[in-house]
Order: sequence, then structure tokens, then C-alpha cells
Amino acid sequence: MQAFAALYEALDASTATGAKVAALLRYFDTAPPGDAAWAVYFLCGGKPRQRVPTAVLRETACRQAGVDEWLFEACYQAVGDLAETIAHILPPGPADPADPASGPPMGLARWLQDRLLPLRGQAKEAQAQQLAVWWQELDAAGRFLLVKLIGGGFRVGVSKLLVQRALAQLTGLPPPVMAQRLVGWTDASHTPEAHSWLALVAPAGQGTVPTGQPYPFFLAHALDVEPASLGPVSDWLVEWKYDGIRAQLVKRSGQVWVWSRGEELITERFPEVVAQAAALPDGAVLDGELLAWLPGSERPAGFKLLQQRINRKTVGKKLLADAPVRMLAYDLLERAGTDLRGQPQGQRRQQLLQLLQGSPLTVSPQVQAGSWAELALLRQTSRERGVEGFMLKHGQSRYGVGRTKSEGTWWKWKVQPLTVDAVLVYAQAGHGRRASVYTDYTFAVWSRPPSDAAEVQAVLDAIARREPAPPRDSSALQLLPFAKAYSGLSDEEFKAVDRVVRAHTLDKFGPVRSVRPTLVFEIGFEGIDHSPRHKSGVAVRFPRMLRIRHDKPLHEADALPTLLALIDAGTG
Repeated sequence: MQAFAALYEALDASTATGAKVAALLRYFDTAPPGDAAWAVYFLCGGKPRQRVPTAVLRETACRQAGVDEWLFEACYQAVGDLAETIAHILPPGPADPADPASGPPMGLARWLQDRLLPLRGQAKEAQAQQLAVWWQELDAAGRFLLVKLIGGGFRVGVSKLLVQRALAQLTGLPPPVMAQRLVGWTDASHTPEAHSWLALVAPAGQGTVPTGQPYPFFLAHALDVEPASLGPVSDWLVEWKYDGIRAQLVKRSGQVWVWSRGEELITERFPEVVAQAAALPDGAVLDGELLAWLPGSERPAGFKLLQQRINRKTVGKKLLADAPVRMLAYDLLERAGTDLRGQPQGQRRQQLLQLLQGSPLTVSPQVQAGSWAELALLRQTSRERGVEGFMLKHGQSRYGVGRTKSEGTWWKWKVQPLTVDAVLVYAQAGHGRRASVYTDYTFAVWSRPPSDAAEVQAVLDAIARREPAPPRDSSALQLLPFAKAYSGLSDEEFKAVDRVVRAHTLDKFGPVRSVRPTLVFEIGFEGIDHSPRHKSGVAVRFPRMLRIRHDKPLHEADALPTLLALIDAGTG
């Protein structure tokens, strides 16, 4: 545990890629196989399930440190991270963890298997007793890491690609081979063990991968140039960009596996897709999109319907009928057991069409156009078709690993986001380096268009007097929260908004401040739909701040009818 905690500190302390790779190499070169296996799991994005409720962590830390809850909360608001707060306030342990008299340190694998995994489900009193003992065994770095692991909030400043690079250097294997071996490593069904690590770092030709394992996903870049600069439109395969779940379908040894882009095995959640793929010959791997698609419809249903299926591991007949899913295939990565990723995109598509001829699985249709200008006109119809724009794939591109251009290029030519002008009403401090700055905001729109600036001023005066808000169904003008956003501004802009938040705070609710409305922001988002969970009655997908509208007074911010019109127009 202490060795992994030291690695965490080294990775968190540096922004230099070379230093991070060197730290990874030092750790993996000396770590026991079991510890290394768990380290790879966490560093590649494996998310530990929360083993202890946050309330138990806080209460136990307060009791052991001898501080009141209000003081702990004040420390937490200053630090911005629960694990770091606990590591700081706990009294020093009775002995140096590195002291030989304390016995050999317990490795990461033993901590997980013997202590942390069995912790889930125990009585809160038993959990608190265990925490108190373990915290005494560890230094501040170890305590910090322990809280991260049992609280389910482990994050570290290293990408999976960087881990692949370090392991490739460690083993001498080509990076694509290491990328292939790491696919599925963080899936919940995979338990990191010593033999997994030994297979991962085995010499070329000796490492084995599970039969149902997919290939690393090839990712597209957002188009940042004029399409005409890409050369003749005839050199490109153009397809609609669907708003679903990116997935690979694997058919080998008479079985079907379905993997998400996040390398999560989701086969059991989509039994109809498994049934559609049953007739495929063995040794086939398809790349495509899972979409909710109602019978008889010419276009996929909105993402909201698909959401009903995403986290449901058991699917009943009613849900299958209400939210049927199909896979739209757009690439063939393996056929008859042969890896096709090195073949040109155009050849792979021809083989895909041949393979799926007469199959219940569908190939993503290719969009035909004589010029980029013609495509641009077609792109304007994206939202009414239920798509996000175009995917552009060069006919000679091979299927690469991750977001790379070395094997060829895929571009996402998306439509511009939907936008509204909204009012900042709540703010919360960020985390990590943003812990002391208010960066997470809640935005609202008017319940109806204000008649003039004077009517808005009357509402602001009532808010300043802390008067209760009118009932939701009242005709009285009011602000209705509809979205939260924390990205899109520069550091300097965040600091400027932070000053406004502090100067115009009305009330504090734990870490959240209610703010006297003073600022209007342009908010961008990808989709919108009705939602009974929000006071406004609507919810938006992927909201982010596009700019601060210093030029727009509050009475010119958008109102709820504008959002409802977007839904009625089918732009959700």
C-alpha cells in the first residue's frame, strides 16, 4: 500500500510526461505481481465501488481527530477533497510504517483482497472500528490513498495511454500489442490477480487474451478545419453520427460478447442484440452503435429512451418492448478470425456489407454527395433525423488505437450545440486545484418572458429579501433552475465569476451558495427533453458554458418557453 501511495504522490506531483512514465517504470519494476495487477486496474481507470459510506468516514475521522463536525466541514471546504482533509486532520500514527519493528508492510493486493473488499456490507460500527485501526498503521500518504479506495473516488493524473506506454517500455512489446492486452482490464467482471499481470507482461507470442476480448477502440477527432481542405469528397466515407452507445460485438467460439467503448462488458443488458448476432460466423468482430429504435420508425429514438437500458443488468419483457435496441454496424475488425484493422477503410466496409447481407444486424448507411457544399446542406437536417452530424472516414484509413492520426483519420463533423442564455443562481467550489474557487454553477431561465426590466428588478428585490419563491404553476415571474455546468471558462474567467459569487452570496447551504442574480451566460448543450426531476420540467445533455454574456441584461435572458420550443422542434 505504501509503495502505491508513493507512486500516487509522484504522479500527482508532476505534469511532465517523462517523469510520470519514469515513476510508473520504477513501481512496476519492483512491485509483486499481485500488487502490479491492482495498480494497473486503478491507473487505467478502474473504479472501486464505495466500501464505506461517506458519513462513516467523516464521523470516524472527527472522533479520532477530536474535532467537531463544523470544524471538519470548514477544513473540507478549504481543502476541497475528502481524502486529503481526513489525511490532514488525523493525529500521527504510533509508529513509522517503514520501521522494521512494525513488520513488513502489507502490499496493495493484500489490502484489497483481505481488508477492503470484505468491508462492503459490514455494520457501520464494524467499519468505523476497522478504519480507526488501519489509519493508525499508515502515514498521511497511505491514509489519503486508503480513503480514495474505500470511498470510490480514486482519480490520478495519468491516462491509460501513458500506462500503456510505460508497460510497453517495461516489456519491450510494441504499444499496439500492449493496448490489445489491456482491453477489458477495468471491466467489473475482471479481478486483478498475479497471473493476470504475468500474462500482461509476458514476451511476444506468450501472452494470451480472453476469447471474448474486443480490440482497442479507434476514436475520432472533432473537425477543426474547413471540410473543403480535406481534399475530394470522393476520398471519404461519410456516415451519419448517431447518438447512442459505441460498442464492439464479438462472435467467437459460438458465443457473443458486447463491449462498450469504456471497455465494460454489457452483453446481458442487450439480449436482443445478442440474438441478432447469433447467426454470425465465428471469428467476427463488429464496431458500431447501440441505439434505441422503435419498430416501424425511420430514425432512432432519443437518447433518453436508451438511458433506460444502460444501467439495467436484468431486462424484463416490458422494458424490452418499450425500449428495443439495435446495433448499427459501421466497421468490421475481424472476419473468420483474421484481424482486418490494417486494411483500408473502404475494403473493410465492403466486407462488412457482404458479411451482414441478409442479417438482422444493419450496416450504417453511407451518405452520398457530390461536394462538400452539398454535404453541408445535408448536415443542416441532422437534428430532424435524430443524429449529431457526420462521421468522415478516409477511404484509405486503417483502424488505429485510441485517438491517433498515425493509422488514418476519422473526423466528427457535428452540428453546432443548442444554446440558451441563462442566469447564474447557485455556485459551488471545485475540487483539487479549484478547491478555493467557485467553479460549479447552476443556471436558471425565466418562467416566462419578462415584460420589462422593472418586472425583473421586482423579482430580484424579492430574492434579496429572502421571500419564498412562488409556486411552480404560478403565473408570477420566477427563475427556474434547469442545468449545472462546470466547464467552458478560462482560469481568469472563473476567478472573475468567483469574485462575483462571493460579493453577491445570499445564503449558504453546506458547500453551495445561492447567488443574487447578476450574470447571464450562454449555455451550450447537445440535447433537451422533459424531466419531472427538475423544477423547470426540462433536462439538457452535456451542458457547458460557452461565454459570459456581459452584454446581455437579466431581463433579456431566455425563458422556459424557449426550452420547450426546442423540445417541440425535435431537437432533443
